[in-house]
Amino acid sequence: MAARLMSAKAQVCRLGKHVASEATMVRQFHASCYTASKVALSKFDSDVYLPYEKLNKRLEVVRGRLNRPLTLSEKVLYSHLDDPENQDIVRGTSYLRLRPDRVAMQDATAQMALLQFISSGLKKVAVPSTVHCDHLIEAQIGGPKDLARAKDLNKEVYDFLASTCAKYGLGFWKPGSGIIHQIILENYAFPGLLMIGTDSHTPNGGGLGGLCIGVGGADAVDVMADIPWELKCPKVIGVNLTGKISGWTSPKDVILKVADILTVKGGTGAIIEYHGKGVDSISCTGMATICNMGAEIGATTSLFPFNQRMGDYLKSTGRAGIAAEAQKYQGKILSADKNCEYDELIEINLDTLEPHVNGPFTPDLGHPISKLGENSKKNGYPMDIRVGLIGSCTNSSYEDMGRCASIATDAMSHGLKSKIPFNVTPGSEQIRATIERDGISEVFDKFGGTVLANACGPCIGQWDRQDVKKGDKNTIVTSYNRNFTGRNDANPATHCFVTSPELVTALSIAGRLDFNPLTDELTGADGKKFKLKAPFGDELPAKGFDPGQDTYTAPPPSGEKVKVAVDPKSTRLQLLEPFDKWNGQDLTDLTVLIKVKGKCTTDHISAAGPWLKYRGHLDNISNNMFIGATNYENNEMNNIKNQRNGSWGGVPDVARDYKANGIKWVAVGDENYGEGSSREHAALEPRHLGGRAIIVKSFARIHETNLKKQGLLPLTFANPADYDKIQPTSKISLLNLNSLAPGKPVDCEIKNGDKVEKIKLNHTLNDLQIGWFKAGSALNRMKELAQ
Repeated sequence: MAARLMSAKAQVCRLGKHVASEATMVRQFHASCYTASKVALSKFDSDVYLPYEKLNKRLEVVRGRLNRPLTLSEKVLYSHLDDPENQDIVRGTSYLRLRPDRVAMQDATAQMALLQFISSGLKKVAVPSTVHCDHLIEAQIGGPKDLARAKDLNKEVYDFLASTCAKYGLGFWKPGSGIIHQIILENYAFPGLLMIGTDSHTPNGGGLGGLCIGVGGADAVDVMADIPWELKCPKVIGVNLTGKISGWTSPKDVILKVADILTVKGGTGAIIEYHGKGVDSISCTGMATICNMGAEIGATTSLFPFNQRMGDYLKSTGRAGIAAEAQKYQGKILSADKNCEYDELIEINLDTLEPHVNGPFTPDLGHPISKLGENSKKNGYPMDIRVGLIGSCTNSSYEDMGRCASIATDAMSHGLKSKIPFNVTPGSEQIRATIERDGISEVFDKFGGTVLANACGPCIGQWDRQDVKKGDKNTIVTSYNRNFTGRNDANPATHCFVTSPELVTALSIAGRLDFNPLTDELTGADGKKFKLKAPFGDELPAKGFDPGQDTYTAPPPSGEKVKVAVDPKSTRLQLLEPFDKWNGQDLTDLTVLIKVKGKCTTDHISAAGPWLKYRGHLDNISNNMFIGATNYENNEMNNIKNQRNGSWGGVPDVARDYKANGIKWVAVGDENYGEGSSREHAALEPRHLGGRAIIVKSFARIHETNLKKQGLLPLTFANPADYDKIQPTSKISLLNLNSLAPGKPVDCEIKNGDKVEKIKLNHTLNDLQIGWFKAGSALNRMKELAQ
């Protein structure tokens, strides 16, 4: 451990020297690493070059050590090792120390990440980094008006982000530019990239052959601070695709089927690697769709091997130089070795893959379209569809929009339009401008659709929905990626089904869940029966992409004179205070704040929607902590008993009472606790309100890491049945913490009245992470080492 700490300390010391000369030193650093190819990472990073030669050299070191065929995932990951000569490499066991190529953050998570970076005292980011304004725009009326409203309502936050980016050397994508993942695909992703992003759907970049991994803001701070990023060495699940995509089947159906097979936690701790002859039948943006939704099965990330479809997309988006350079390294780095071994292998025949609709309330409940009507009636789902929504970061490519427009055009040729409100979310300004130029937007308008702003919108709950009252049971169909309870409209009675944009369009014409466009007929305005034709659309625009309005702001050469101000009276932004250090004592007689029953995603722990506006103010957003979680004691949300005085109240209110009275607490949860979004607020809020440990049956990867970063103990029952031993009135003691060590279970005592039971709790903390716990947080530890 001492060696590791010395290494980490040396990193911080080097960083101190590095930032002293700010922009010049950053450019020299990247030039020394990446000058071999002289092909820029992007048009916005003209002095940072593709790292293929350096990656190949690192990979040769690893290949010589492992002496076995490597998967594509391993090639990309291990070629980014900080110390390839000495790094321990065991899939599913080792902790890798990595050097990502870039960092991307969306505006909701960037606030806290940048507040943490400011707290670090560093002068400039060490790797190319960007902030994307996409989460704070609420869908109300339509694109232009909603965007104008958002700019006004969020001016304080946008100004903070813009000025912070300028001061510390980050690129800034203004509101209206589009969704972070689409912007990354269009401008920054490249085959062999290792990128971290503060959003769970960062794996979208796998459609261009990159390992793009969702993380919390504290991880982003590490990378921006030039500290190696730590990741538990993932296992690799192979998905062998045979046959060809055709007809009504779309790339979305691949991941809907994989989700049905693996469930929401089946990919945890693994990279999903697609391969096989069927890959070449999928467009680059289709591959991105598949990788994007890999987040819903808990996967670390997903990716595809470099091929001609990716090369075509790179050329179409003005990156022919990257395509040519990637071609040179296709066999060395950008494809799997023959006879490589996967930890698990899934076979999918695209020739026989049926279109799927998944849901409601979970993205892994799959229904082939031929069974959707039958299953819906059997389960009592509302059959009438109220709203259809296409777009989002998962399905908003030019190809997606074109294929949906072909269905709408076919229906209108028979005198039919959408029976229900039909909302379209373009993924980026470039997509919006291109589909407008090419007449696709006009088709949607005539079809009865509304084109929303280039933003996340209803996909993340930014939807001012007025057609149903809260509590009214209803059905919506979307081409989004996530459909947890209340996710889109804050109505727990909304049954959301996720599917391809093509099926959303077809179902919107029929207006019912029991319509199958592959077999069923519709009645045209002339009274004649007809079947919808299979969708078709160009993969890429024949006239090239129209970039639309310029929405990017580059940082100045030096940000020394840029002022970043946070009003102490602000309700939206709050400078961070360090969390308290561990006092070296056991955590005894901890109160159980809440024992959560069933699914508990990060949406349940820290809701989005209207709460997004407080993402930069830790104290205010903590008022949503656990308000969506179901209390084991009474099966109610946001109603728990205060064990101090016997009163009942909301979870945040009781937690604040405990904090004010010096009472430390734990929360108890079920399986796959913390699945879903990467939002680190779901870890920051419990820490801020006095939590000390989270004890569950199992964790989702990103959330477990976020808890570690904030100095909380993420613990799992050695025996899952011990979950039943903890009652809301129990007192929990975590003992012998002075001997806390990697792989060593934590001793736990559960007091129920006069009865004391002893159990074991497991953890995945390594030496470095134990240091975070002792220091109070990873950020505290970084400051200790810097001093």
